[in-house]
Amino acid sequence: MDLFEHQARELFEEHGIPVPRAEVTDSPKEARGIARRLGGRVVVKAQVKTGGRGKAGGVKLAADPAAAELTARQIIGMDIKGHTVGTVMLAEPVDIESEFYVGYVLDRAAGRFLAIASAEGGMEIEEVAARRPQAVARVHIDPAEGVTTARAAEIAEAAGLPPQTVDVLVRLWNVLVREDAVLVEVNPLVRTARGQILALDGKVTLDDNAQFRQARWGDQQAAHDDPLEAAAAAKGLNYVKLDGEVGVIGNGAGLVMSTLDVVAGCGARPANFLDIGGGASAQVMADGLSVVLSDPAVKSVLVNVFGGITACDAVADGIVRALETVRVTKPLVVRLDGNNAARGRAILDGRAHPLVQQATTMDGAARRAAQLADAT
Repeated sequence: MDLFEHQARELFEEHGIPVPRAEVTDSPKEARGIARRLGGRVVVKAQVKTGGRGKAGGVKLAADPAAAELTARQIIGMDIKGHTVGTVMLAEPVDIESEFYVGYVLDRAAGRFLAIASAEGGMEIEEVAARRPQAVARVHIDPAEGVTTARAAEIAEAAGLPPQTVDVLVRLWNVLVREDAVLVEVNPLVRTARGQILALDGKVTLDDNAQFRQARWGDQQAAHDDPLEAAAAAKGLNYVKLDGEVGVIGNGAGLVMSTLDVVAGCGARPANFLDIGGGASAQVMADGLSVVLSDPAVKSVLVNVFGGITACDAVADGIVRALETVRVTKPLVVRLDGNNAARGRAILDGRAHPLVQQATTMDGAARRAAQLADAT
């Protein structure tokens, strides 16, 4: 589960990581009072669980309380990559001298955590990592050893960070371990003109499997800031909203992840991750299509199923059922393979829906879905 920025900030503060003063509200009128309490001049930041808020106009400087109210009114309700802004955080502005990036993420393939750090943090960190990977230090962390002061000093030296960041690196590791997170990052971590180190923005992803140890997040686990994710959760679907235009449905997390990569390789962007599971019924397939087709950003849908426990004819029945109950205005590309694949294809051929196409390979299906999304 991803936390909102203000929740990540609260965790940082609890663990001794210095942060600017800030408050959260869903009321433009209250934003005026918060700005007054924080000294008048504030940064107003949209609270949504996606990146790119600054470039989308979701982070703005307000010169005084009146401007803070106006800015909050402009930001609350806006759409940022398919996420509707419901609240804003108002924070004290900071006189920034340098910006850094620091974070820890679970590296499942290596069976360890990975520390990632750079002396060039900020909004363009992705471009820095892509164009000059040598500017980003990557250091594996043995979870049994953790991040000691000595280990943090090694990370800071590898990334070219100032010595003052060592303590933050240790405390950020404590956030990861004690809160059962699989990702924690600060971007930017800044040094002010007075030499103070502050975490200006934060991202934390908690391990859902550790919910039983983290009672404080119990209510949050059931909450979804995206209405599509909420609708999917109500149907018991494993769905994550993404920022693209090709809806993706598959059975099995590995197959779905591979499908996302293939879609991206065809020049399109996946709109979601939706795993209907190895034992998914026809009803689950119908529910999944209903959710994906409800996304206004989706221009085409790719259904990629390898029949095993759930045979392909059952999946085809689910697609037909969805076509009868959901108003379909977007093209579907279906690839069925495995158990009862021929029977499943025959069921779809018999339905002969004008917006449903079939493909025999994953590459061919992804390529066709990308073409249809581009043509819509």
